[in-house]
Amino acid sequence: MSILDTGTLGEFIRSIAVIDLPHCATLKRTTRKEHGGTPAMQLDGKIAAITGGTAGIGRGIAEAFLAEGASVTLMARNQEKGQRVLDELGAGEHCRFIRGDAMVQADIEGFVDATVAEFGRIDILVNNAGGAGDLQPVYQLSDEEFDSCLKWNVYSTFWASRRALQAMIAQQWGRVINISSTEGKIGKPVFTAYATAKHAVNGMTKSMAQDVGTMGITVNAICPGLVITDIVKDNGPATAEAMGMTFDEMVDLFAQESAIKRPNTVEEVAAMAVLLASDAGAGITGATLSVDGGAAQY
Repeated sequence: MSILDTGTLGEFIRSIAVIDLPHCATLKRTTRKEHGGTPAMQLDGKIAAITGGTAGIGRGIAEAFLAEGASVTLMARNQEKGQRVLDELGAGEHCRFIRGDAMVQADIEGFVDATVAEFGRIDILVNNAGGAGDLQPVYQLSDEEFDSCLKWNVYSTFWASRRALQAMIAQQWGRVINISSTEGKIGKPVFTAYATAKHAVNGMTKSMAQDVGTMGITVNAICPGLVITDIVKDNGPATAEAMGMTFDEMVDLFAQESAIKRPNTVEEVAAMAVLLASDAGAGITGATLSVDGGAAQY
């Protein structure tokens, strides 16, 4: 008798209706537990390096990685702030701060090398350093500002990835996660330099993934929408002014462009980073994944 027979189908529906769904959920949870009874950590024993890791999205990813069992190195320019963040994270030997400027090639490459020297390898690279800089209409944009935006976002990603991939290829395992932006998929007035840079990061991501796809290495980009970090609070008013509006009006504009009608959170971006960094993310590569509440249409 075919399973499409209405009598048999009805019996099937009635049979599954008596399944204890909460019990099934419990069974799923227990399969993630180790023999000791504690939840399995998705990044247990992994070594991650995060540029721009002391604030905003970078710090949020660091916190999420540490919670999932990884050891983490953080790079940023401010030594005092870096030490303060280490104290706040309280991860002891599992977290290190290395001072460096993402716009300086020697600093970026030295950061990767220092991670390998400290922990013996590098499993995960998060290229988080970057920003929009001084926003201007294209007809007022200087060569210096355009070049600076490319160095901050594109060259820093290229330098760090090239260095880290050499180590990852040797171990035949690795994860490169580039923090791009919704502006890498769409454009807005006065964002010419930034949108150009983030579109370039997305293109680099796709090509790098093809270079190393058979070597146990994935390369992906996360494209966040507006996330209200301390940096956005500090620099947002100037960005809004360049766009001809107030900060609150700018936040509302970005929110209304999304399906969820609100900014995203650091935790939402960090959750995506954990997935991409984990073994569960092995089949995802060359992707530009939006965490923007549906603002970008692809």
